[in-house]
Amino acid sequence: MIACGLDFGTSNSAIGVARGNAPALAPLEGDRTLMPSAVFFDLETRGPIERTVLFGSEAIAAHVGQAEGRLMRALKSILGSPLIDEETLLGKRKLPLRDVVEMFVRHLKRKAEAFAGHDITSVVHGRPVRFVDGDDEADARAQGVLEDIARRVGFRDVAFVYEPIAAAHHYEQTVEAEELVLIADIGGGTSDFSVIRIGPQRRGKADRSSDVLANSGIRIGGTDFDALLSLAAVMPLLGLGSLLVEKDLPMPKALYHELAAWPTINLAYTYKNERALGELVAQAREPEKVGRLLTLVRQRLGHRLAFAVEEAKMALSDADCAAIDLAFLEQGLTVPASRDGFESAIRRQTHRLYRTARACVAAAGLTGDAIDTIFLTGGSSRVPAVRAAIARAAPTARIATGSDFLSVALGLTYMAGLLARA
Repeated sequence: MIACGLDFGTSNSAIGVARGNAPALAPLEGDRTLMPSAVFFDLETRGPIERTVLFGSEAIAAHVGQAEGRLMRALKSILGSPLIDEETLLGKRKLPLRDVVEMFVRHLKRKAEAFAGHDITSVVHGRPVRFVDGDDEADARAQGVLEDIARRVGFRDVAFVYEPIAAAHHYEQTVEAEELVLIADIGGGTSDFSVIRIGPQRRGKADRSSDVLANSGIRIGGTDFDALLSLAAVMPLLGLGSLLVEKDLPMPKALYHELAAWPTINLAYTYKNERALGELVAQAREPEKVGRLLTLVRQRLGHRLAFAVEEAKMALSDADCAAIDLAFLEQGLTVPASRDGFESAIRRQTHRLYRTARACVAAAGLTGDAIDTIFLTGGSSRVPAVRAAIARAAPTARIATGSDFLSVALGLTYMAGLLARA
């Protein structure tokens, strides 16, 4: 039996094929085994929706190249929210958002089957420890939606594995002695933690339940950091925090928050918002700033802004300062961003990450000094403030890293191989 490991991520996705003892990730874009979790519907091309859709880097390139259409990103974030039951407007057509997710997962499955040379009907599917914080019913519903989609694209056997557990299986292939590890998978939409015993003598065991001592998760990730950096550094130049002439009332905040968050950017593009902003420009004490916001909405530039902010966030992992280039909105417009300012904007979130990691260690019946290693994975684990916060949960542990973007996919594929041989 050929099985696959599927890591459908908020920001990026990968899929691997388990063939005997040689699990391997499928190439998705040329030789690249990682692709952005992005879908673009080209509204310039007439015909069935299936013929007008682009995925991954092609989707982003089409949007940045200003092709007429609709870009959708961070689709995983809507699984646990009411948005999954909404529709998106594509020209004069409406498409359920869960169908958009299905299109993307089907695309990944076809890539894996082309790589394997066979149909694949079994999948080990990654999932966060928590799709939704504090709501078990919504969390179960999110997994149910993902399982239904997996079956609709042709998977008959569907198993779910917590993403940090998958990362632990990947990391375990590199160790030479037994370790007690805190796995920290800091992704685009969620952050997940597991405390697990690993070691050379434990590899290959089908049942690892006794080795997993605790799991915890929280709905905080890189897209939240993007939004907070956008609100702190960029949105004030678009009028956030400015005042209206009448009674010195502040500019309404809802639209800024909608445009700062990847899953809701498209919701801002309504004629109602354009009309309201046109009125607010006339009422604003700083009309040039609110005018930029109106231009952003009219020209559907929200994703361009989000990409610029995301690039600055990544740059701040290696530098103290970065410039956010907004020339696409106004010629010569740039916004300075500093690591200190970014860390201040996300301080509440990084503290919550620390508390969640500490709670996971406590749930395992341990104190921080019992942890041998903290294994960091996920793209957002590169943020220095995030690494420092998690390290506080086990201050004597050594820090280990692997493939930040592919550890989960490699672990899921390895586990799929165990399933295929069972």
